[in-house]
Amino acid sequence: MNDQLLAIVSQYGTPALFGIVTIAAIGVPLPITLLLIVAGSMISQGAMNLWWAVGAAAAGSVLGDLCGYAIGRWGGPAIVARLSGLLGNRVDLQAMEAKVKAWGGPGIFLTRWLLSPLGPWINLASGTAGYPWRRFLFWDILGEITGAAVFISLGRFFSDRVMSLYAVLGDLTWAIAALLLAIILGYQLFTYLRRARAE
Repeated sequence: MNDQLLAIVSQYGTPALFGIVTIAAIGVPLPITLLLIVAGSMISQGAMNLWWAVGAAAAGSVLGDLCGYAIGRWGGPAIVARLSGLLGNRVDLQAMEAKVKAWGGPGIFLTRWLLSPLGPWINLASGTAGYPWRRFLFWDILGEITGAAVFISLGRFFSDRVMSLYAVLGDLTWAIAALLLAIILGYQLFTYLRRARAE
């Protein structure tokens, strides 16, 4: 599947990139990070324009994210549960809503590019939790532009080592996610112990 998607982007350029990232942002599991890195490699070879690629990737991602938000907002928990079942990944909606409320805007920003596997579920949960639309859009646009610019730039500068870079980024993302989780759990434990001592 990766080879087919890469061939489509190679043949059709930024319109294909826009379409694929839109579909992925709605929740279909596609290798978007790899596509953005490859797009950067294509830019270094003169086959694609940098600004068009960043714009197409960011705009497609924002459109897909807004679709997910709208499904959660107006479809409700029943539709979200059905959709997550269709995508083969049942999600604990209440846990995601709690994350949206706890993380707020910075959480939306980080799940656009650093913790991107959580992105589609955070979109749905933001809608069901009634997170303000304008605030969601602000953090979403900021995060998607950041993600598109970072991964396309990395692909551009490391164009001869695309697959190695992709593997390193995958490992790095999980390491950062584990570090963030450890910090959050450590903070909660510290708060709990301090409260218990005060009582």
